[in-house]
Amino acid sequence: MVPRLSGCGRCTAAPARRTSRAPLEKDQLMTTGINVVRLQDRPDLAEAWDEYVGSTVTGTPFHMRAWSRALESCFPYRSHCCLALERGEVRGVLPLHLVRTFPLGQALISLPWAACGGVCAADDPVHQALVGHAASLARRLSVKYVEYRNQTAFGDLPVKDLYYTFRKELYDDPEKNLAAIPRKQRRMVRQGDKHGLKAVVGREDLLDAFYGVYAHSVHNLGTPVFPKAWFASLLREYGSACRILAVYREQEVVAAVMTLFFRDQALPYYGGALKSSFQYAANDFMYWHLLCYAAAQGARLFDFGRSKKDTGPFEFKRHWGFEPDPLPYQYDLVTASAMPDFSPKNSSFSLPIMIWKELPLPVTRWLGPRIIHLFP
Repeated sequence: MVPRLSGCGRCTAAPARRTSRAPLEKDQLMTTGINVVRLQDRPDLAEAWDEYVGSTVTGTPFHMRAWSRALESCFPYRSHCCLALERGEVRGVLPLHLVRTFPLGQALISLPWAACGGVCAADDPVHQALVGHAASLARRLSVKYVEYRNQTAFGDLPVKDLYYTFRKELYDDPEKNLAAIPRKQRRMVRQGDKHGLKAVVGREDLLDAFYGVYAHSVHNLGTPVFPKAWFASLLREYGSACRILAVYREQEVVAAVMTLFFRDQALPYYGGALKSSFQYAANDFMYWHLLCYAAAQGARLFDFGRSKKDTGPFEFKRHWGFEPDPLPYQYDLVTASAMPDFSPKNSSFSLPIMIWKELPLPVTRWLGPRIIHLFP
């Protein structure tokens, strides 16, 4: 007997800020009293890192140490996470990882697999100090580029217009949340009830079911699947702030989503549904019940996650009444001559995607986890 769910990410945008000032050099840092240190050299500051992220408007669930710890336990990425100290207090953080990408080679990314990353700082001088540290490190390592997955652009670094995020206020009244959804989408939400769908929330107890549905879903999209260990690591590192909602039809899980909870925000980040469940509107049922569950848990912001513009997921989120906000990812080009192009419009990906879709599902479940780290 499957119990029914009771009760029906935002990455908080920082105030708009652009500065054309150059990153601070080492002697300037000493003058300003800002000291940038690597977290691996000061592991005693790990707790202070999370306290700072949790207390500042620019902090996101991805800036929390849990994300980087999960990365380091599952992928061959080297941590170069750093903090800015002023008079001994944490004034900013920059989660940063050295990765090998395909086909471009080595890069420093803040943050791999995250919708948001980049600098989280108290003010412009601290922000510049952390960017300056990353720039010096990048040139010392001779990487192709440094990627900042920002919420707001800074300085004169080139911006990639590819990803958008979708955020909306939540209310404690389910009827008010339902009224905020366009009429056509409300009809889709009700389809699940007519087909007897049920939703449950859990954690490790739903991991196997979640992974089976997720692997099926990304195979249909033509992209490699993560190893199950990645999701197990997220559950372990985030604790109760990471949960799985699964949708059942009779005794079969037909859709599932993994969500991160951070302050008053809910961010459904990994999800999927069986193709056979589309006729039951399982995806719509799933996100509606997640929205209601999040509101009942006290969340007041629902972040539908990032999507590449002009894609199916992009349009799906707009149908829910969410308006897209650009995520201005920026690049410090070190040895690369141009920003990487991972747009679905890039014809270079057409053939690999088509081939991947045609591979048997068991093959993709074996091969995907072995190559996914090359596409962070």
